[in-house]
Amino acid sequence: MLCLTLSGALCYANGAARTENEKGRDGIPIEVIANASHCGSEKSSSILASIDGHYLTVVFTENLGQVYVEIATASGISVEFTSTLTPNGVQCYIPNAGDYVVTFTLSNGDEYYGEFRVTD
Repeated sequence: MLCLTLSGALCYANGAARTENEKGRDGIPIEVIANASHCGSEKSSSILASIDGHYLTVVFTENLGQVYVEIATASGISVEFTSTLTPNGVQCYIPNAGDYVVTFTLSNGDEYYGEFRVTD
């Protein structure tokens, strides 16, 4: 019994059981694009966003200071607005299916955005 348990644990740890996520991340990646850059230093690679079902997950890989996150429908109706100190992440639940835009505004005024679709 001990051998069976240990071999199962080793299979899981090595990904042989095919339970690991692709590239170690959940969801579909969202391309983050610079909209307005005042500082001159491109930071879009420091914002990793993905959508998994109705959950939007954002990870900031470096300290960007205070970041304001707004989620709006494609027609411009605001759905969610929050702010966070980085390098923390943010997770938001989007209740309705449709096309959305997430906008990230840094404390220096730089703006980045990404477009995504929520499906049922």
